[in-house]
Amino acid sequence: MVRQAVYSRLGKPLPRTASAPNPLVVNISARHCHLTPEAVEALFGKGHQLQVHKWLYQDGQFAAKETVTLIGPRSRVISNLRILGPCRSLNQVELAYTDAIALGFEIPLRASGNIKGTPGGMLMGPGGFFEMPDGVIRALRHAHLSPTDADFYSVKHGDMMKLKIGGDCGTVLDKMLCRVDPSFKLEVHIDTDEGNACNLQPDTPVELLK
Repeated sequence: MVRQAVYSRLGKPLPRTASAPNPLVVNISARHCHLTPEAVEALFGKGHQLQVHKWLYQDGQFAAKETVTLIGPRSRVISNLRILGPCRSLNQVELAYTDAIALGFEIPLRASGNIKGTPGGMLMGPGGFFEMPDGVIRALRHAHLSPTDADFYSVKHGDMMKLKIGGDCGTVLDKMLCRVDPSFKLEVHIDTDEGNACNLQPDTPVELLK
């Protein structure tokens, strides 16, 4: 209120950074996969439904109790790969580059859902195997925004932003893809390589920039 009164006395508008409609949340997205109902049945048995292990920040999204094993091209494996629900219309595995190197994958950097021409892999579950012809990617870092958030930052769906991260290992991450939808809450997703590089902690200052 004091800040607002001072700017009003000076005849200046309140800076937009002082009136952001929603708090900025930055989360590290560890390796995981999204599966179709058909893939879930192949891996866990006919009629199997994903069970909620933990609800995620975005409404309706959850980390499932179920995990799978990903088998790489050099027969190296990553076990306990978490499935995120609910089921989707395509199968996609999201890895950090460090994960991909360990498995022997050469993965492209892609926006989620853009899997054409990407490498595939073999998934193993307690009920069987499922072969993915494509869908193994490193997900492009991105920001979820509601239309209100997008208006505040003066961006639209598909635009690129920057994430400024403070702290002792502070850095600026470019090419932050904007994903705008009425169902979204303001949240940025970076992967484990990016999070470890800047030592992101719960109290690390962060700022989203156009």
